Amino acid sequence: MKINDPERYFESLRKLERNVYMLGEMCANTVDHPVIRPSTNAVAETYNVGDEPEAEELLFAKSHLSGNKISRFTHIHQNTDDLIKKVLMLRLLGRRTATCFQRCGGMDGLNALYSVTCECDHDGGSSYHKRLKDYISYVQEENLVVDAAMTDVKGDRSLRPGDQSDPDMFLHIVDRSSEGIVVRGAKAHQTGALSSHEILVVPTTAMRESEDDYAVAFAVPANTDGITFIAGRQPSDTRKMENSPLDAGNPMYGSQEALIIFDDVFVPAERVFLALKHEYCGRLVDRFAAFHRQSYGGCKVGVGDVMIGAAQLVSNYQGTAKVSHVRDKITEMIHLNETMFCCGVACGARGEATSGGGYMVDVLLANTCKLNVTRFPFEIARLLQDIAGGLVVTMPSQKDFENPETAPYLEKYLKGTNSVPTIDRIKILKFIENMTVGCGAAAYLTESMHGAGSPQAQRIMISRLVDLDEKVKLAKRIALID
Repeated sequence: MKINDPERYFESLRKLERNVYMLGEMCANTVDHPVIRPSTNAVAETYNVGDEPEAEELLFAKSHLSGNKISRFTHIHQNTDDLIKKVLMLRLLGRRTATCFQRCGGMDGLNALYSVTCECDHDGGSSYHKRLKDYISYVQEENLVVDAAMTDVKGDRSLRPGDQSDPDMFLHIVDRSSEGIVVRGAKAHQTGALSSHEILVVPTTAMRESEDDYAVAFAVPANTDGITFIAGRQPSDTRKMENSPLDAGNPMYGSQEALIIFDDVFVPAERVFLALKHEYCGRLVDRFAAFHRQSYGGCKVGVGDVMIGAAQLVSNYQGTAKVSHVRDKITEMIHLNETMFCCGVACGARGEATSGGGYMVDVLLANTCKLNVTRFPFEIARLLQDIAGGLVVTMPSQKDFENPETAPYLEKYLKGTNSVPTIDRIKILKFIENMTVGCGAAAYLTESMHGAGSPQAQRIMISRLVDLDEKVKLAKRIALID
């Protein structure tokens, strides 16, 4: 059954019988669990055309495999226009949800694998590319959510995958036959894993020849035997269980992460897209990272739009909208947000065709985009807290506003401008609290720092890609130095 609206998406997840632990207990129904449901709601927005005039064009694309209309989240980019529309789509959805909507990783992983498997087949006569195209056709036809599982738990960070005392610190092949492979290990920080139908596994780093067992990429259904999900915690996450939407800050939407355990999981041969091919791991990691680093120039910018709106709104409610330093701070927030957006669009506009028929972003500009994202959202959040004031972290609870003994005091003493109900001021302050120190901060701030690689990863790529000798020649020519 093709999933083409939010309700069908919710129903498809309810049918997945997965092994999920949440807060120390088995969670049979993740869809309706109050901590997880906001995350699922965010993903559901990717199935909702909405009422934005541009949404139809951005959310859908024409499959180069079938010619059918498909979700852009399952599309293989065919030109620079696709790469730019990807960023515009992500900004649109960030504006809707003010959080991570969790389908970018799968889209970026499939696009990275598309070119790498083609090159692998061309070099060595394997059939990985055909397998991947068959899989992509299936994902497109059913419109599935794919979680891209890259990050291994890594154990002792001073040791390579093959040198760990426990080989399971990096996911690896433990058995293989003509029917398929068996894998063991874990993937960490998996945003959207509990909202996904499929798990797409790719290596986390370049591998050596002695580490061929770690050079593996594959996809399995989320309910495959041997897979266990352990949901992660977020700041203030249990507020969602208190039946107090005011305190939740963003009661409708959120994100959720999980640790995925692979305990001797069998992967059929047709679902294996790379195995024992260490020489292709580095380029796969680099391309996935570049695609995903571009994504942050869209999704985090969309969330930033909401943050800027919150800054203007709270200043209106508190009577500070015309104060010059407040206007300057909101202008700076806009400047930072649009700078990230520029980088996301630019690396798409300068993309180039790959030998497999897809399109690759400009890798240098993609890394520049993400390095900006590791800084600018934190400054946007700081400015927002500055404008909002200390009440962001000292507000009473929703129950205090509902208590007839305390509500009149709160109504009187927490009021801002006369034209605005007190509760409206509190609602936007609770949202700001959520986005800067609560659950929302996990998706907006921590994810901006570490998602798609920490800042040092981008610095390393930038230093590799820039031709400093050429820049030195430019300076010597202008300065008339032989």
